[in-house]
This record gives sequence, structure tokens and C-alpha cells, in this order.
Amino acid sequence: MAKGSTRAREITDGRVLRSERSREAIAGALLALIGEGNLEPTAQEVAERADVGIRTVFRLFADMETLYATVDARLLAEVQPLVSERPAAGATLGERAAALVAERVALFERIAPYKRASNLRRHLSPFLAQQHRKFVAELRARLLRWLPELCSAPDAVAEALDQATSFEAWDRLRSDQRLGRARAVAAMECAVRGLVAAL
Repeated sequence: MAKGSTRAREITDGRVLRSERSREAIAGALLALIGEGNLEPTAQEVAERADVGIRTVFRLFADMETLYATVDARLLAEVQPLVSERPAAGATLGERAAALVAERVALFERIAPYKRASNLRRHLSPFLAQQHRKFVAELRARLLRWLPELCSAPDAVAEALDQATSFEAWDRLRSDQRLGRARAVAAMECAVRGLVAAL
């Protein structure tokens, strides 16, 4: 192979590697800023945190949907272990209800700033709107996995349990009612126990 061709390939490979590193830095910067409580960081703030020029942000992420998708994929990979557990064989209804609440609390606490940020933008973003629908559907599917009795329960009980264990219910306890984690857990457990009693 000619030396010129090898050199050109090395330059191209180097550019691709730098672009990938910059993409990762930008996605990481957005995750960090939102995780710190900045729910609507500007492109300039992201660029500064990623230590890249603002033009690099727009060059590597031509639209916000692409950036949202990249960040979402990283967050999903991180929280997957929190929702990988299955009901233990022989667990009682009460034990499964308690495990459901524990799973929801761990998940919701981890994703809270990102879900709040997404909720602020999803009316403008087809991707975030779609991910919200998928999230709600997955929570419902896992609710039925933990409590299959709901399949034959009155609709009102199933819907009330879905609502009581939703992110929105948890966020209200934590953000609007300003409860600490322990008190919020106790409140969700109380609601779930009351509804499970109807099964």
C-alpha cells in the first residue's frame, strides 16, 4: 500500500476517533448537568462542560433528537440493573408488593432529574414523547409481572395501583410534598398495601 494512502487513512481514523470522543464528552456533559439539577442546560453550557467548541456540538449533533437519543441510551444502560429482578418463586402477595415499591423507588430516584428534564421538553420532541409512552407501558408491564393478580382484578384497582406506583406520584411526594425518601417510601407503601388488600 502506498505511504500516502496509509497516511490518509490514519488521518481519517484519527478524526473519527476524536469525533467519537467528543460525542461521548458532549453526551456525558448533558447527563452531568441535568443530574446536578440544571434541567434545561444551554448548548453553550454543554459545550463548556464537555470542553469542546459550541460549533462542535452542532456539528456532531445536527439536531437535539440525536443528542436526546444518545443520552437516553446511556441512561437506559445504567438503570437496566435496577429493573432486571423478577419476583421470587413462592413470594407472597405482600412480599411482591413490597419488592415492587422498592424497585420503583430505586429506579425513580436515579432517573428523577432526567425524567423531569424530559417532561419539560417532550411536547417539543417526538423522540422524548415516544420514550415517555414506552416508559409508561414498561412500568405497567412490570406492575403486572410483580402482581399478576391484577389481570383478574377490577379495572379500578389496577388503574389505581398503576397511578400510585407511577413516576408522577413519586415525584409529587418528593418535589411538591417535599417528603424525604423514607417518608415518601412509607407513603407509597401505604397506598400500595391499601390497594393490594382489595386483591
